[in-house]
Amino acid sequence: MTGYASPEVVRRALAKSGYLADTDTSVAVFLAERLGRPLLVEGPAGVGKTELAKALAEALPATLIRLQCYEGLDEAKALYEWNYRKQLLRIQAAGEASWSQLEEDIFTDEYLLPRPLLSAITSPDPVVLLIDEIDRVDFEFEALLLEVLSDFQVSIPELGTVVAKTHPHVILTSNATRDLSEALRRRCLYLHLDYPDSAREREIILARAPEVPEQLAEQVARAVAAVRRLELAKPPSIAESLDWARTLVAMGAATLDEDIIPSSLSALVKTQGDRDKVLRGLKLSGEN
Repeated sequence: MTGYASPEVVRRALAKSGYLADTDTSVAVFLAERLGRPLLVEGPAGVGKTELAKALAEALPATLIRLQCYEGLDEAKALYEWNYRKQLLRIQAAGEASWSQLEEDIFTDEYLLPRPLLSAITSPDPVVLLIDEIDRVDFEFEALLLEVLSDFQVSIPELGTVVAKTHPHVILTSNATRDLSEALRRRCLYLHLDYPDSAREREIILARAPEVPEQLAEQVARAVAAVRRLELAKPPSIAESLDWARTLVAMGAATLDEDIIPSSLSALVKTQGDRDKVLRGLKLSGEN
């Protein structure tokens, strides 16, 4: 987003990509770009953390490179690995060649398989690097990221240090399922995202699903706010709120009433226990 003069300009650019950013979000994205720092976005699942990275990539514009984190993620899947099959074929074809000759040949870019982190570092074009759900990996993997996040470079023993051609815009997301290391947090700017209030959720529904009538969008937003106050196994995300609004329109509903709620809830809640709680909660709260 180089050249954008203020957080307000950032907000408008994100809005054109379908992302309605509040003041804190616009300021955080602006500062991350201006200072060249990674942005750590933390909050519950389904509040738009990943969508922020996608919208930023569209707004720049830039290529989105996503590293989806999971338990057991290692260097080979995140940084790079060697194409061992191709190396073996080269060794077999070399016949009586010495190892010193072969080593210089097979440890080159031709035999390197870049994974998301290395791809982001070596890209000549603008990149948004999304490191999604960083809280799913262990502290050892966090340590692996520090060189990338601090110096935008990757050390490959056989080739040396690969320095970024252009600094990627880095967004890390966390659902806060565990504490992240101080070293990782120190290298990032920080943004907390939570579920929107009903007024902002209404704006999101109308922006992302313009086919939804305004009255229905307001009723859905108020109802979803009430649902999220219940003790559910999985509170509905913003995406599920949008799905529910679109489902109601597809079912021919102009307003949200008690008759249509039970048959439409499959778009909003995903377990039978949550469904039962929602039916009771909405009826008791009067958010119909």
